[in-house]
Amino acid sequence: MIYSYTQISQYLACPRRYRHRYLDGWKEKDTRAAMLFGRAFELALGAYFRREDPGEVLFREWSACKHQELHFSNHDTWDRMLEQGIMLLTRFCQDDRVRVPRPRRNLQIKFTRPIGRNEFVAYIDAIGTLDGKRCLLEWKTSSARYSEEPAGVLSLDPQLVCYSWVTGISEVAEVVFVRKKMVEVQYLQTTISDAQRQEFGRLVGDTIGRIEAAEFLPHSGIRFPQNPCSTCPFVGLCLGQQPIVDMNLIRRPGAESLGWLDELNY
Repeated sequence: MIYSYTQISQYLACPRRYRHRYLDGWKEKDTRAAMLFGRAFELALGAYFRREDPGEVLFREWSACKHQELHFSNHDTWDRMLEQGIMLLTRFCQDDRVRVPRPRRNLQIKFTRPIGRNEFVAYIDAIGTLDGKRCLLEWKTSSARYSEEPAGVLSLDPQLVCYSWVTGISEVAEVVFVRKKMVEVQYLQTTISDAQRQEFGRLVGDTIGRIEAAEFLPHSGIRFPQNPCSTCPFVGLCLGQQPIVDMNLIRRPGAESLGWLDELNY
């Protein structure tokens, strides 16, 4: 069995959600504009490091989404997000703080790590340098700044801890492309300790054990004003409300034959 950070984090957030997504075959529809824009923007960054035209790539990839039924947040529009993307690419080029040598080798790098009879896989955005310091690099697009306080808080980011664990690289950085009225690029660096990596490895092993034991009890997130269940794309399945399911989800072909998994919960 192959596992990833997304799978582990989904299970830890809610085991029932993990089952809906990875075992029952449901997945969220690709209608969130911010998610699709992020994908297009990462392709543009790749073009920049390969000395191609990043603006042309961003326009081409984002244009492919223009006529889809997208869900935009706040005051976003297709044109506004494109404009912000171009400004962010320009700012990033002007800053000139990040280097990725041999980009065809050091962008979107696949790492694997054995976990007993299983395999853990991760795709790292880049390995390069930030301000001359070699590190693992992750790109993020966001409509708000990432918090930098208290000092060292970035070292608690579970995704960065995971990627440090799977690669063995202790120096990590997030480059955050902030889409707001005045765009901003944040360059955030931290160090992941050996103890953190070992702890994460134990967490992965424990989580895989629970998955293989078919422990898929639901985690209710309803506690106002913070209620993760209400924003979960799989809430229609938990409530048995088909209209919500039809609006948010699609099912992979052949997944209907997985009804036998119900028996594992008894």
